Amino acid sequence: MTVVETAATKLLTADDLLRLHGEGVRGELIRGVLHETMSAGIRHGKIAVRLAATLFNHVESRRLGTLVGSDSGVWLERDPDTVREPDIAFFSAHSMPLDADIPGYAEVIPELVVEIRSPSDSRREIHNKARMWINHGVRLVWVVHPNDRTVDVHRPGQAVATLARGDTLDGGDVLEGFACTLNAVFGT
Repeated sequence: MTVVETAATKLLTADDLLRLHGEGVRGELIRGVLHETMSAGIRHGKIAVRLAATLFNHVESRRLGTLVGSDSGVWLERDPDTVREPDIAFFSAHSMPLDADIPGYAEVIPELVVEIRSPSDSRREIHNKARMWINHGVRLVWVVHPNDRTVDVHRPGQAVATLARGDTLDGGDVLEGFACTLNAVFGT
């Protein structure tokens, strides 16, 4: 992730970020500072699609809520603004009505966030991002590590649990009944 300093350190707003996205600039806004993101590659994309498809089938068939992918954006803080873009996010029907038509960023906190570690992310950076989600009220964060073929499970008030080959990723009380093997996530 590249940090872009603006002239005279002018802080950007969520509206500025939406405008920039329309001009082809991709990134997140953290306390008013643009952090540009780069393409994470095919492996990252394949994992995102596999997991999103499995989640989508579970969520849609039960009408549990809304599932979104990267570039959707969640507005976490204002003045200065923070907008993060999870790889996958789930909003329950209780927090975001199924018929909601939101043209900009979500202003409600998702119940589940999935972050897939990009080649440019350090383990510390991705852990800090997961903690930021938890600190803003997300109930479950899955951090997928493609190189290690592991998933770190973050929950408020609990130690991080790391799942490895042969383990099953489950939705707990956030997505009841959801289960997916790590082999299915990583395509083995």
